[in-house]
Amino acid sequence: MNYISTRGNTAPMQFSDVLLMGLAPDGGLMLPETYPQIDRATLDKWRSLSYTELAFEIMSLFATDIPQDDLKILIDKTYTKTAFGTDEITPVRTLKDGIKILELSNGVTLAFKDMAMQFLGNAFEYVLKQKNKRLTIIGATSGDTGSAAEYALRGKDNIDVFMMSPHGKMSEFQRAQMYSLMDDNIHNIAIDGMFDDCQDIVKAIQQDKAFKDKYQIGTVNSINWGRILAQIVYYFKGYFNATNNNDERVSFCVPSGNFGNVCAGHIAREMGLPIHRLIVATNENDVLNEFFKTGKYIPRKASETYITSSPSMDISKASNFERFIYLLIGKNGDELNHLWQDVSSGKGFDLSHLLHDANDKYGFVSGKSTHADRIATIKAVWESDKDLLDPHTADGVKVAREVRLADEVIVVAETALPAKFAETIIEAVGQIDIPRPPHTKDIESLPQKVVVLDNKAELVKEQIEKFVKL
Repeated sequence: MNYISTRGNTAPMQFSDVLLMGLAPDGGLMLPETYPQIDRATLDKWRSLSYTELAFEIMSLFATDIPQDDLKILIDKTYTKTAFGTDEITPVRTLKDGIKILELSNGVTLAFKDMAMQFLGNAFEYVLKQKNKRLTIIGATSGDTGSAAEYALRGKDNIDVFMMSPHGKMSEFQRAQMYSLMDDNIHNIAIDGMFDDCQDIVKAIQQDKAFKDKYQIGTVNSINWGRILAQIVYYFKGYFNATNNNDERVSFCVPSGNFGNVCAGHIAREMGLPIHRLIVATNENDVLNEFFKTGKYIPRKASETYITSSPSMDISKASNFERFIYLLIGKNGDELNHLWQDVSSGKGFDLSHLLHDANDKYGFVSGKSTHADRIATIKAVWESDKDLLDPHTADGVKVAREVRLADEVIVVAETALPAKFAETIIEAVGQIDIPRPPHTKDIESLPQKVVVLDNKAELVKEQIEKFVKL
């Protein structure tokens, strides 16, 4: 399978090269030339597979340049009961009102990002060894990507990680998870700004070709195709776990800021998974909700981005949205270039003439949740089900309940475990003991290692130059 750029000016590439690259040389995002089509007979065959077996069947369609035996070893090494707490890996539970929760947060950092990042860490190490290369990872996190990446890549051969986060904008638990890692190859950088500022620095460094080539810069943000690929798997598995047969359809409700997670669901639907609707749930930073309601995509400045109690979604530039818009406008790289120039200038764009296609043909619908909504939802679900939701998953449940059609089965993609957001949980349900895995006990009291920098790409480059030994 070949991969191409959304901007149309990058020669087709193989999976292994795309995995290491991050942003395409022309500034676009890499994606397959076409999505494999899964027929009913294949769905029937896949329904009874274990998570690792299913992951191999799906990933082998996309990672065609990795020998199948090697790919199977990577997958079997990644998705284990030891790492994810259950043989099912991503079980589905049902609330009393019928809303289902796809459990994605049983990994080491208690967030859905582990589902892709643990695979990415093993895949990076394998490909680097095959190519005799090293890699400098730069990333941006609003809370969960950073810790998931660092735990997946800590101690890995030939990899350094420079992870930026918005200074003071994450929960105490999220900061402790990242900053308490003392591994020599892990470098935490707190940027004086918002997540979007961190994300802009990642893109600026990626677009400095000389610097990128010299330090072999790659990324683990959801612009990396390897992450999207790993996430496609749990939409198939979630569907099988939520249904009795392949005649049924379900809808997925996905809390979203960067559009990466729901993008994987969109691709699964394009491949032929019987998904009825894809419900995008935003918090107060509702740029995506605004698009699916009006057709207008107008990212906001960092200064206009709200700091909320679901911080992993405090994003106003959805870096993965480009993959969907590319398909929506008929795979026209030139037009997409123009649209993203308008995004960069702050103008945004208006595709209201394509809104019907976006919402009907591709199954999208959206909704918004506020702090009051998520507090009320956490409280209500705790009282009715004794089920404790994290704030982001609560956003998803709120929106799912709001837009649910008669007889519609909705699966909410769990974002994280509530232990990561104790302050909000206690506000919602009162002072209770919030369950947390043994390895996270007293994590907030551990020593922390982080450097705080002004919002300038050059300062981040200086950190890379200081620590990376070529």
